[in-house]
Amino acid sequence: MLLVTSTVVVGLALLAWGGDRFIIGASATARNLGVPPVLVGLTIVGFATSAPEMIVSAFAATAGSPGLAVGNAVGSNIANLGLVLGTAVLIRPMVVQSQTLRRELPALLISTLIPFLLFLDGILSAIDAIVLLVALVVLVYWLAYLGYRASVLDPIRAEFAAEIPADMPMLKALMWLAIGMTALLVGAESLVYGAERAARALGISEVIIGLTVVAIGTSLPELAVSVAAARKNEPDLVLGNVIGSNIFNMLAVIGIAGIISPHALEPEILVFHFPAMALLTLAVIVMTYNRSRHRGRLSRRSGAMIFASFFVYHGIVAFQTLS
Repeated sequence: MLLVTSTVVVGLALLAWGGDRFIIGASATARNLGVPPVLVGLTIVGFATSAPEMIVSAFAATAGSPGLAVGNAVGSNIANLGLVLGTAVLIRPMVVQSQTLRRELPALLISTLIPFLLFLDGILSAIDAIVLLVALVVLVYWLAYLGYRASVLDPIRAEFAAEIPADMPMLKALMWLAIGMTALLVGAESLVYGAERAARALGISEVIIGLTVVAIGTSLPELAVSVAAARKNEPDLVLGNVIGSNIFNMLAVIGIAGIISPHALEPEILVFHFPAMALLTLAVIVMTYNRSRHRGRLSRRSGAMIFASFFVYHGIVAFQTLS
């Protein structure tokens, strides 16, 4: 058990560090290639922050543990909303003034509804996976369209421009991209190996391991980015980070698992975990979207509610598992 625990810890550490390096390398490379910072922030960063989940999903599905992959996607979205966004709002209440981000909220809702509807038959089939990946392409195109149409006065432009490396040489950017990807690959393999054996040793399902330990671990890059942005008073960057990552988690992470290993979903995913994630997503959208004031606001009270929901959810999961 000590070896299994060490493998999981090393895997999580490599994923957290590698994810951070991969984000820096990917965003700097894209900017050096002439991609506008707002477009990098809305698409490339969303992909990069979900890279740990995508690679873990691929390794888990290849290893015959697709439940771990699906649990990772659902659990990561819960962690992004409850832990990452909740922590950021507790640090600094958010006033979201970006019209671009407000238009992204329906995309987040759509990316949550599509897999929910596909999962009603209890199966993640190859066709379902293809639908998810096609939806991902459509939504990424929509995000790119929003980025190009973003007003020069939209605060999201300045926040992305300030955070995405502008003076990093291409060679250094590619180096961090390669190092980050290598760390992600090694970390994912180590984490999946340890998670599978931990599940067997503890007598619990791989889905639970994916929803908890793996999901929180793969959400650490998002947490680091969002906490730093909150301290710098960049609320649009915080929300944009969460929205982009959650869209990729729902469509890319689950889509990859379904392409590699179609399978029947565990009932607990459909009955409790996915609905819990969907309700938390809807709650955040409702709290953030304020049509009358043309801006969204998340107070510390809202942040505390979101943050508490994360621990309530995990408390219920722990109770059910121990029972």
